[in-house]
Amino acid sequence: MKPTTLLIPVIIAGALNWSPPILFATPTQDSAQASSSASTPAPVHTWTTEQAVTSTVREAWALGGRTPEGFFEIVKTLTEFSAQKRGLAIPENEQSGVRAGKWIRNQAKKDPDQLLYVIVDRAVQFSAAKTAGK
Repeated sequence: MKPTTLLIPVIIAGALNWSPPILFATPTQDSAQASSSASTPAPVHTWTTEQAVTSTVREAWALGGRTPEGFFEIVKTLTEFSAQKRGLAIPENEQSGVRAGKWIRNQAKKDPDQLLYVIVDRAVQFSAAKTAGK
């Protein structure tokens, strides 16, 4: 499992004010989800990474279909993109993920016309720096 795979849902949970335990499936939930996803195709997003990177918070919300799940996908993509571009590993620490997610949410609310990627990129840098400092 990539280091970013575990923390990304936690960051998003904080950003969208969801409860993190809901995001972590137990092995039985994973099998149930796999069987249910086989019968129901996963929604396919229509945006590109380039569109997500150049979107403001407000535009990203619209790009994600004005749903928390759609917005979640955009933030997840931007988090992975930022970590890859910077050569950083996102820490597998639930507490730092929740903290980063809350920070993303607060910054997005302060100025919905700022680029969402800038907010996510700062959160990725901060999370990586906190882990390196420990």
